[in-house]
Order: sequence, then structure tokens, then C-alpha cells
Amino acid sequence: MKAGVPIEVPVNIPGQTCRVLVGPGLLTRTGELARDSGLHGTCAVITDENVGPLHAAAVLKSLEAAGSKAVLLTVPAGERSKCLATAEDVCDRMIEAGLDRGSFVVALGGGVIGDLAGFVAAIYQRGIPLVQIPTTIVAQVDSSIGGKTGVNARAGKNLIGAFHQPLLVLADTNTLATLPDREYREGFAEVIKHGAIRDAALLDELDPATPRENLAPLIARNITIKATLVAEDEREQSGQRALLNFGHTIAHAIENVAGYGRFLHGEAVSLGLAAALEISRHKAGLAAAEADRAREKLAAFGLPLALPDDLGTDALIAASRRDKKFAQGRIRYVLVPRLGEAFVAEDVTEDDLRAALQTLRA
Repeated sequence: MKAGVPIEVPVNIPGQTCRVLVGPGLLTRTGELARDSGLHGTCAVITDENVGPLHAAAVLKSLEAAGSKAVLLTVPAGERSKCLATAEDVCDRMIEAGLDRGSFVVALGGGVIGDLAGFVAAIYQRGIPLVQIPTTIVAQVDSSIGGKTGVNARAGKNLIGAFHQPLLVLADTNTLATLPDREYREGFAEVIKHGAIRDAALLDELDPATPRENLAPLIARNITIKATLVAEDEREQSGQRALLNFGHTIAHAIENVAGYGRFLHGEAVSLGLAAALEISRHKAGLAAAEADRAREKLAAFGLPLALPDDLGTDALIAASRRDKKFAQGRIRYVLVPRLGEAFVAEDVTEDDLRAALQTLRA
């Protein structure tokens, strides 16, 4: 990547236009790039109480310089804001601010904000354009790409949502400098997941010592992996996009049973990946050395591999039953026979899940 020139990642979803840029300094170009994508008029910049004070001013200034009237809407930080009540409140505030069908939404923040703001964009006036500005690793490599939006229900994570592709994604790597260490490290669970299902060489190249300012090529590489799977199966009908759910059935159950906010998403994903690797050993023939290789990479980034005793197995199994990846009462579970390859299995049983959870307590 040349200095000052962002990486443009192709996203070829049939019938959809989505421009994705990765690199430093993109916040200050939000207005110009939104205008180039055909967006103008009033917009809502949706952010949270942590990200807003750090980055909202640059985004608002850029939008207004490009001729857009920008309204800043801030919600409390954390997973608890990802709910219907917050989405309704944001919609009410957008109505009060005069946003109409010609307006657009800018999601400025991590995965919670991207999912919440994307859901609001999908339902407001039956759908208005969306710009994603992800500010965390997990949002830049995963949740801002692909058009899945949604909020949590009491029964489980992401059970209420819609597909709504962003028109523009700006992954400004400068925002990573402001991330606390825990929030920074958790995102690498999704990177390791991408390596496990599609790009085994990525695992060997991952280094916790890589400076944050040098991550643009890695982020672009991960976006390419996700964008390719999404383009093959946007609405998760053929099974290809479902491969991105590796480790997520148990991860979502852990988040639900623990209470949203106790674990960061990537921390729960790390535990889910550890369990999925164990199931892959017994059901798909994954070599023990390969499973250890992936687990060691999770550990290198300080991600959890041991399940707390207060999260009961029965409760986790019950929460797993409510996951979207159950179909007609059967578990559709992603397994890896070898690192870099994955498939959706339908012969994984609850006993397999129980056994895997027990290994996380050992």
C-alpha cells in the first residue's frame, strides 16, 4: 500500500453496490467518499459514548464540508444497546430530526453500533442507504462486511434483523490506535476463524507484535475472505456463507447465558472456536496438532480458552437450541477437517456439544 492510498477491496455481490476502502485517514474523507457514492442530504451519524468523543467530530466536519447535514445520535456503549428499544429510540430521534427516504445512515463504531445502525437503516422508511465506518478489529474484518444487521432478543443473539448491504465501508486503521488492549485483541478471534475456514497460511503469519498502524493489508485480506463467501451466498441459502459461523453457535450461547457484556464478542468466539476445533477432531478428522496450532494462536492473542464453571452446560445447550443455525430442530454445525477448509455438518449431536464444552472446563 502506497503512503496515503487506501486499499480498495472488491465486493461483488450480485445486484448490490458496495465500495470497501481500508487504510489510514479515511474518517476525514467520509463526506467526499459518501458524495462519490451518490449520497447527499441529511444523514444520521450513529455512534456510542466511547467512540463519539474520539472520532465523531472528524466525520461530522467531513460530511458537512461535502454538503450533507449531519445529525449525531449517541447511544450507551456496550452490547445492551443492541436491542429493539434502542433501535426504536434512534428511529424516533431520526424522525424528530427530519430525516426522510432521501437520507442515509452512518454507523461509526464497533460491531454493536454497526449491527444496530445497520438495522435502523434497514427499517427506517422501509430502508435507506448505509455507510459503515468500523472502528474495531472485529468490525473491520467481519461485522461491517456482508449486510447482516440486527439486534438481540432476550432469547438469543441477533435473532431480530435484516439483510441490508452498506453502500460504502471505510475501515480507517487510525481508529485502532485508540482501542483499549482488550477490545483490540478480541477482534483477532474472527481473524483466526477466517484462517481456520479458508486461509491456513494466515495463521502462521499472524503476529501479536505487529504494530497497529501496519495492519491494513491484514484487514484487507480478511475482508476479501469474508466478501468472497458473502458473494457466493449472500442470504445463507447454499451453505457457503454459513462457513463464517464456525465457532459461533457456542459463542452466541455463551454470550446469552453469561449476560450480554460479560464477554466481548471475540472472547466468546475464542471459546466457541476451541469447542468447534474439538468437535472437528472427533467428527471431521481434524488432526490434534492442527487443532493445537489454532488454539495456540488464540492463546498468543490473550484470548480465553477455559469456560467459567458458573456457565452451566445445560443452560448453554438450551441457548444453543435457540440459535439461528438450528434448522428444523437439527444442528447445522461448521466443522474443519483440516485448517483452511470447512463444511456444514448435520450429524453433530447435543452429546457432541456437551463433550466439547467439558473439554473447555478441563
